[in-house]
Amino acid sequence: MNGTRRLVLERQRHLKWPALDRLEQFLMVVCGVTLLGFSTSVICDIVTRTIGHPWLWLQEVTSTFFIYGIFIGAAVATRRSDHLCLTAVSDSLHGSARLAVETVIRLVVLAVAVWMICFGYVNFVRGFGSFRMPSMTPIASLYAAIPLSGGLIALFALEQLVNGWRNGFDHPEEPVEPQADVPELIERAGGAP
Repeated sequence: MNGTRRLVLERQRHLKWPALDRLEQFLMVVCGVTLLGFSTSVICDIVTRTIGHPWLWLQEVTSTFFIYGIFIGAAVATRRSDHLCLTAVSDSLHGSARLAVETVIRLVVLAVAVWMICFGYVNFVRGFGSFRMPSMTPIASLYAAIPLSGGLIALFALEQLVNGWRNGFDHPEEPVEPQADVPELIERAGGAP
């Protein structure tokens, strides 16, 4: 596979559909692009203000990168089970207790996702009546991230629920091979430590 394959975590494979791996890869790349765009636009904003020639539209670009990065990142974190610290509670349980706790956690996530879709869509539609300055772009362009993120979070929560009910939530993780330290690597390569 190509280098982006490494973006998909192998952790908790029993809760993931392989068909959604490409979506996770794409969303991880989008998160990277939004982080790069956010950082670059902040630096450009600081430099242009410092030299006395501010680009006012950079604040709009910065906020767009920030908002889309946050909401798409929340969706990716849901698939990777990195978003909620509640998993620490469920990891200590086994059997039917774990099944119950994992189900409740994912049903709460699913309920929040549905809420994001419904109310995010309402805000999106209302956002066509308000405009961002100075570009006069409808603020709905920012609000679109909310129902989009909600839909992705709902998809990933359903994926985990279905696969957890089928395969069980309680699967031992694959042991991670310890990585060699730097002196050991140098010694293996034939160099002096």
